[in-house]
Amino acid sequence: MKWYFIDSGLCTGKYNMDFDISLTEACNSDIAFFRIYRWKPYCISLGANQSFEDINLETATADNIEIVKRPTGGRAILHAEEITYSVVYPLNYEYSPRELYQKISLALIEGLAQYNPLLRESALENVQPNFSKLLEEPSGALCFASTAKNEVKYNGQKLIGSAQRKMKKVILQHGSILCGNYHRNLANYLNTDEDTKSNLRKELISTTTEIESILNESIKYDLLKNCLVEGFQEYWDIKFESEIPDIALAEDSL
Repeated sequence: MKWYFIDSGLCTGKYNMDFDISLTEACNSDIAFFRIYRWKPYCISLGANQSFEDINLETATADNIEIVKRPTGGRAILHAEEITYSVVYPLNYEYSPRELYQKISLALIEGLAQYNPLLRESALENVQPNFSKLLEEPSGALCFASTAKNEVKYNGQKLIGSAQRKMKKVILQHGSILCGNYHRNLANYLNTDEDTKSNLRKELISTTTEIESILNESIKYDLLKNCLVEGFQEYWDIKFESEIPDIALAEDSL
C-alpha cells in the first residue's frame, strides 16, 4: 500500500469538494491519500441530502460566504478558521469503514498531541446518537450540534467533525479540525427566526470547542499541518511517498 500526502492550501469550496471526489476516482487497491486543505473564501458545506433552502443565500452571498454540497452526509458546516482533512482508502483492503473511521480519528489526535501535549486529552465519542430524532430538532441543520461515535472531543465538546461515504470501491472520509471559533456564526446564515438562531448559537458554544480556546493562543497553521502529517504517519506506521500522482480536475473547478 502506497500512501500519498497532498497539501492543497487555501482553495474555494467547489475546488475542495471536486478534489476529494477526484481522489476517489484516482484511488485503487494499492494506494491511499491523506489530504489537508483550507477554505478561501469561507464556505458553508451542506450534507449530500441537505436542501439549499436551509441557508439564507442572500445573507451568505453578501458576506462572501460560498455554498457547496459535500459528497458525504451530515448537515451544514461553516468552514472558516479550521484545517480540513480528507482520507481516501480502498474499500475492504484491510479495515471496515467503522474501523477506518476510528483509526483516522486516533491518528488525528496523535497529530494534535504533537502540536501541543494538552491536546492529547482529546478523546473519541463512544456513543452513537439517534440522528433521525436529532434531525427533527431545530439544531438538526447543524453538523456540529451533535457528536457521532468515534468523532474527536475535548473535555466533552466536539473538536473534529467528520463524515464518511463509500464511493464505488473506495471510502472517502473528510472532516473539520476546529482552530478558531468563527464556525459559531453558522446560525447567522440559516433560514429561521431570530429566537431559533440565538438558541442555536448558544448550542454551538456549549457543544463545540476549538484549539485556540483550549490553548488560549493563536494557531500556527503550518506547524499544525506538519504535526498532523507526522502524527498520521506515526500512528499508521507509514511513510508518505515523495512523488504525488497527477490528479485530474475539471477546468471549472480550478
